[in-house]
Amino acid sequence: MSFNIDRYAHLRSPLHRWEPRAKLIGLLALIFAFGSVQNVRVLPVMGTIALFLYGRSRLPWRFGLAQLRYPGIFIAMVVLLVPFAGGETVLWQWGILRLSQEGLLTVLRVGGRFLAIVTLTVILFGTTPLAQNLRAMRSLGLPPLLVDMALLTYRYLQELDGNRRRMQQAMALRGFRSDRFSRRTLRCYAQLASSLLIRSYDQATRVYQAMILRGYGAIHQPQGHEKIPLTSWGATAIALIVAGGVAIAGR
Repeated sequence: MSFNIDRYAHLRSPLHRWEPRAKLIGLLALIFAFGSVQNVRVLPVMGTIALFLYGRSRLPWRFGLAQLRYPGIFIAMVVLLVPFAGGETVLWQWGILRLSQEGLLTVLRVGGRFLAIVTLTVILFGTTPLAQNLRAMRSLGLPPLLVDMALLTYRYLQELDGNRRRMQQAMALRGFRSDRFSRRTLRCYAQLASSLLIRSYDQATRVYQAMILRGYGAIHQPQGHEKIPLTSWGATAIALIVAGGVAIAGR
């Protein structure tokens, strides 16, 4: 799994040129509007909007599908269980298993909203470098401590993933076979996890001490922000209008 979600932030597209603060407002409005939709007839409209924006972002489709992989594991549990969880209108029954119309509609709502929201999230964080997104959040009122925590968490996820890859490669060069399930395999994975946690803790302590020595936590004068171009405000206005229409139609 890779944590470089902003690896394609250097591309040139209308979504990349959208000013980060204005883009954050517009896409978050769409995300909240999509999350409030209850009418299944609005789901195709949501999907069309999300796919249109993703196509305009020029992000690779394979990249977007890769970001859906791991969150999709959790949503798959809902998709598999909810249709059989109950409901008055039974469409199919075999023994104790009952497939209900209400369950299917719930699956459509949950699955449709999930795909649309994750697609917009990938666009938001894939078309702007993470540091710029965090600065935009801070300028819009997010506490500085939360911004710093988010940036450090993202950075250490990358470091943790890099250490894991190097340690697994070293284990493979020493003859470790991960495809064989045994007590030795579980013991090796447990040792790998403990080594990663210890290394991460030591590295985090050193980095924090270095930040304190460089003046982290001191009070600084807030910096001025550049004006948002009218074109970005126009795109945000369109996004807010679309979000309002989707929220009203989705009731």
